This record gives sequence, C-alpha cells and structure tokens, in this order.
Amino acid sequence: MGREAIRGSQIMLSVLDLWMPILVSVVLVFVASSVIHMVLKTHNKDYQRLPNEDQVTAAIREQGAAPGTYMFPYCTDMKEMGSDETKARFERGPVGMMILMPNGMPNIGKSLGLWIVYLLLVSLLVAYIAAVSLAPGTEYLTVFRLTGAAAFLPFVVGNMPAAIWHGQPWSTTIRFAVDGVVYSLLVAGTFAGFWPG
Repeated sequence: MGREAIRGSQIMLSVLDLWMPILVSVVLVFVASSVIHMVLKTHNKDYQRLPNEDQVTAAIREQGAAPGTYMFPYCTDMKEMGSDETKARFERGPVGMMILMPNGMPNIGKSLGLWIVYLLLVSLLVAYIAAVSLAPGTEYLTVFRLTGAAAFLPFVVGNMPAAIWHGQPWSTTIRFAVDGVVYSLLVAGTFAGFWPG
C-alpha cells in the first residue's frame, strides 16, 4: 500500500472508531491497579510512620495549617535561599515537603472515580495518537509498539518528576514505574488486539 493510500485510509479512522479498546483498556488497567495495590500490596512500603506521630500531628493541628502543600524550610526565591540564615536552616533540617489533606476519612469512592477519569483520559490520548498515526489494518506489532510507547509516557515517565523535584524516594518511583510498564503493556495489547481491520 502506498503512502497516499495509507494517508487516505488514516483520514477515515477516528477516536470513535477505537471506542472498544479505549473502554477495555480502562477496565483492564483499573483491575490491574486494584490487584497491585490491594492484593499484592507492593506499595505498602511507600509510606512510613512519623516518629512521635501524635505529637507531630498535634503540633500541626495547633498551628492551624490548612490543607495544601508545604515546603520546609520555606523560602520565596533563590535570593533568600542563598542567605546564610536560610542555608543554616537547611543544614539544621529537617528538609522536606508535606501534603495536608482535609480532615476526615479519605473519600475512596471519589479517588477511584478520579482514577477512572484519568485512565479514560490516557486511553483517549493513546487512541488519538494511534488514530492520526496508523491506518486501519496495521499489523499487530506496529500498533502494539506505538500505543505502548504512548501509554508509557503518562504511566511511567509522568511519575519521575515526583522523585526529581519533590523528594519521592527512587525506590517508590521504581515501584510505580513497574506498575506503569504493566499498565502500558495492557493498553498496547488491547489496542493492538482490537485494532480495526
């Protein structure tokens, strides 16, 4: 098939033509993530208990800190960071970032709902990239490679800035990367398997 014929057939392929792999990949990744987190529990080591948790949380509560992201020692710009006083605060420690969430039990239903929305967004973007790049009838391996690479970006690469900028341990980042590889392979296999002929 010549390039002109491929281009002509690509115009006919839209994201709507890929509704089946979009939905199936969302379901498969959701199930896989549930197994990873709730059955295999590979992320139980991602978080640690604070020493003297009750006293630390009482001190935070007494200060009236609202939900949000905090950095300590805090400084407003690079000029302040270069001051002797700020350097001493960094040397003295602790140095870190802290996320405070609203009080009360976590809303698991809301988080799962947002996770499904995120998975749908990823699948829609993968479908868009595939639809504008590949013709109907493209061989399995070609579809697998392209869609797998597209899914790899959000599921694996997208987590790395947390380690680079926010102090997330690289061991945690690697565990999330392994999850992301599994998710990417599921997405790739689904799109390649349901690719229009």
